[in-house]
Amino acid sequence: MSATPPISTASCTSSPGATPEPCPKPTLWSATALPHRPDPTCDTHVHTRLCGHAVGDMEEYVQAAIARGLRRLTFLEHLEEGIDSPVVTWLTEADFDLYFSEGERLRRLYGEKIDIRLGVECGYNEEAVENLRHRLAARPWDAVGISCHYLRTAPSRHLNLFSRRRENVEAAAREGGDALLSRYFALLGEAVMELSAGTTLCHLDGALRHLPGLRLLDHHLEQVTTLLDLIKQRGLYLEVNTSGIAIRGEPFPRQSILAMAVERDIPLQLASDAHRPEEVGRSFALAGELIRSLAAPC
Repeated sequence: MSATPPISTASCTSSPGATPEPCPKPTLWSATALPHRPDPTCDTHVHTRLCGHAVGDMEEYVQAAIARGLRRLTFLEHLEEGIDSPVVTWLTEADFDLYFSEGERLRRLYGEKIDIRLGVECGYNEEAVENLRHRLAARPWDAVGISCHYLRTAPSRHLNLFSRRRENVEAAAREGGDALLSRYFALLGEAVMELSAGTTLCHLDGALRHLPGLRLLDHHLEQVTTLLDLIKQRGLYLEVNTSGIAIRGEPFPRQSILAMAVERDIPLQLASDAHRPEEVGRSFALAGELIRSLAAPC
């Protein structure tokens, strides 16, 4: 079998020092595209101290990406709306003002060395769809990741499904992991439909990752199958989130789901989900090997 060239990213790349144009949604099924071969020189998901649960300034992440030989780095900071939680894990509008100002400064400073993109990870809340749409439309995001971190479990409380805090893990156990996962996957599908600005679905099966003994049941897998078909239909990227390798030995989503995505020719993006500068580009080689093995002919 002859080698096929990787996906062209010329339409997403700006000249050095210039402000990049927003990256278009992928062209999924062209004759030359290989959606299941994500570019290992692009980290499409990192956070900074601005989100309140990461460390390091934006410049430290840029420097780490350059040191790793990356050609593109996408910041994907958290946006949430209408969440009732005692712990704030997202940016305010004032924070986003600082984010864009610093991002433009870094583009001027490092633009000849790396393509810096300013994106957002939009946490879906079915109670605040119009506000989310309004906030997404108000800024020139280079990428919009869709996720769902919180579910309402009481009139005045949302549960953080991604938290390792003991009180959140115990609350998830009381609610029942199977039921929470069903709600989570259903809301991800709703988010893909409702948030037309979305470009990427983030850490598909990462919810409740710290809840012991959690398994995907048949009805969950049916939901995932429906969700993958929807991602393909809507023209989104699927994120291969390598933070999962340190947590459970395989990325988010897991190998079996990635195989389903590859079978559907859903375009993939590598994402470290770094919360520390030294995590930029982590485990990309391992993830790349896994994806190649899934894409290889039998």
